[in-house]
Amino acid sequence: MQEKLKDIEIEAQKQIDKAASVEKLESIRIRYLGRKGMLTEVLKNLKNLSVSEKPIVGRQANILKQKISSSIEARIRTTGRHKKQKQKADITLPGIKPTSGSLHPITQTIRDICEIFSSLGFSRIVGPEIETAFRNFEALNIPLDHPSRDSFDTFYLNNDFLLRSHTSPLQIRVMEKHKPPIYIVMPGRVYRPDAVDASHSFMFHQIEGLAVDKTVSFADLKGLLYMFAKKMFGKDTKMRFRPHFFPFTEPSAEVDISCIICSGKGCRVCSGKGWLEILGAGMVHPNVFKAVGYNYKKYSGLAFGMGVERIAMLKYGIDDIRLFFENDCRFLRQF
Repeated sequence: MQEKLKDIEIEAQKQIDKAASVEKLESIRIRYLGRKGMLTEVLKNLKNLSVSEKPIVGRQANILKQKISSSIEARIRTTGRHKKQKQKADITLPGIKPTSGSLHPITQTIRDICEIFSSLGFSRIVGPEIETAFRNFEALNIPLDHPSRDSFDTFYLNNDFLLRSHTSPLQIRVMEKHKPPIYIVMPGRVYRPDAVDASHSFMFHQIEGLAVDKTVSFADLKGLLYMFAKKMFGKDTKMRFRPHFFPFTEPSAEVDISCIICSGKGCRVCSGKGWLEILGAGMVHPNVFKAVGYNYKKYSGLAFGMGVERIAMLKYGIDDIRLFFENDCRFLRQF
């Protein structure tokens, strides 16, 4: 029986070496290892052997089974690789165009805005989204009884820390570490517990601007924003300032541009007024300078802030803020 196993091994290995296809190797496997294969028949005849021969022949038969199986698998890999090497690429077939991505409209809008102010001498600064109550409110001249400090209007983490409700705290961080002159823009995410609808979201993006120097005036603020509006919305864009109140600026103003849809004639987008609000601005309040140790008699500053989503909605004619965050590729492919 042991001699028979040796003959099977030699014969099987010769056939495996000669096999030129996967189909041939499969037939060899069936011939030797199948249910009616030669090795299977040997194992069936173990019952006819003596007690001393059974374990020896059985062990040799199992070893041979593993050898034949391993040889077939190795030959299959070699045959398959050789076959692939013979195949040549058909260069006449049309190529598969890879899927290409693009910048999210919010990211693109942030870049566009920052590039405009960068060309005017401003540096881009980013900061943490978790802020202290001091920098988010007190240093910005927002009193303790102000509605924005209520727990219904701010995401508090504890008594001292919160998710910033605007990017203005970064103004404080920069002025705490640097002396004038300062010319910076500060993009970033902000958080407010607003109900989500077509024009509101609990998370959105803002860009703040700050300029502090010895001779900064309201005229500089108007000229700066006028140039921004022209570059962002077109050379025919008109602008107006309306008096307003912000705790951290004085005087303060809301800034409107002529409706980009109707060119100021009045339409559904601008509610027939011909104007669209885009940002708030003003001269830095003396109390803000006091909070960071600046001499408000020596330095003056201008500040402005805008919602990125609002700018993008106006520029691209988008009527629902939720479209920015739903990850619908049909919407995003347009940009």
